[in-house]
Amino acid sequence: MLAPTLKLRPVIRQTIGETPVVLTDILKDGVNLALWQRQLPLHIAEFGELLISLNEPLAESRVIELSGEDAEPNLLGLASSCSDLEGYEGFIADVSWLVSAFACLLGARRIGVRLRLLDKAMCPRFHVDHVPVRLITTYAGIGSQWLREGRMERRHLSQANAEPEDGIEQIHCGEVALLKGEKWHGNEGFGLIHRSPQLNANERRLILTLDWLA
Repeated sequence: MLAPTLKLRPVIRQTIGETPVVLTDILKDGVNLALWQRQLPLHIAEFGELLISLNEPLAESRVIELSGEDAEPNLLGLASSCSDLEGYEGFIADVSWLVSAFACLLGARRIGVRLRLLDKAMCPRFHVDHVPVRLITTYAGIGSQWLREGRMERRHLSQANAEPEDGIEQIHCGEVALLKGEKWHGNEGFGLIHRSPQLNANERRLILTLDWLA
């Protein structure tokens, strides 16, 4: 009789690259972060900086329904209060591209879109997301922070006195990150550990997140 074979859990790791192709790595077993180190086009970066300089509130959420592979996401009215700012059309086109790429990669038909202008850390403690996968990108201001596997014991998550003071990795403005969460099948217990950055007085950040809903 043949002895039963045990399936070993893949080594938990993160992948980083300078082209969007790296985002496909999130589909691989063991990868809980795929990070595209992109540079924002100048007109979009300037739009983001102009938007945060106005010191106006912005907090929008919507669910995008996609009916087919070639369906364009309906972003009509997104950040409409900023539609007269130079660079708005380019910004919306970039968000649309990210939604479409996210949907294509995952085969998603429903995507949660959140656009926030923040003046404080939304999730200041290291934690994991209880979602299958989330896209995060910052259009202006500082990006999110994350830890490589083993830098912090997971049983101590959300405990301020247990958080490391060094070895903290930084996602830079414009970069696109796919974070695998606890609800990705096979990734239970290994969601990427991350947090929102602390902001100084009068510091703000413009952040977009996409969630795979169905």
